[in-house]
Amino acid sequence: MRPLTEEDVRSSFVNASPDELRIVALPLDFPIVDWDHLDFFAWRDPRTRGRGYLIAELDGEPRGVVVRAAEGNSRARSAMCNLCHTMQPADQVALFTARRAGSAGEHGDSVGTYICTDLSCHENVRLAMPLAPSEVRASVDLRIDGTRRRTEAFVGRVLETAEVRR
Repeated sequence: MRPLTEEDVRSSFVNASPDELRIVALPLDFPIVDWDHLDFFAWRDPRTRGRGYLIAELDGEPRGVVVRAAEGNSRARSAMCNLCHTMQPADQVALFTARRAGSAGEHGDSVGTYICTDLSCHENVRLAMPLAPSEVRASVDLRIDGTRRRTEAFVGRVLETAEVRR
């Protein structure tokens, strides 16, 4: 991912109001982010419970979305993140929703998917997880590429214009 400045980050959000943009809290390690090893940039808001941010490059431009984690606990013992496709304990995966961009979002239309609660999918696909007895390990490069594509697709779904039902 190409290096982003604070101004790049704030101007990338496609589903945020001016008030939301004003209160975006960048991660504490933002000045030392290693951009060469990121497929997308994601973090949880350190000041606002449940809010996170996800920035992916679409057509060479950074596009960011504000996401919100659903409240509540799952009774499941494990769950799979829809971005990195890693199995996690259920409390480490949450439903995140993002208001759609444009008038569709203003009318309450949103999209959601299950994502690692700490938004560290780009790190999870690089970890060597133990194999199940009949499991075949996919190439790390394939896992990284798949995570990047699924993240870009999620951000793209937020950008899609949706018909508002009246």
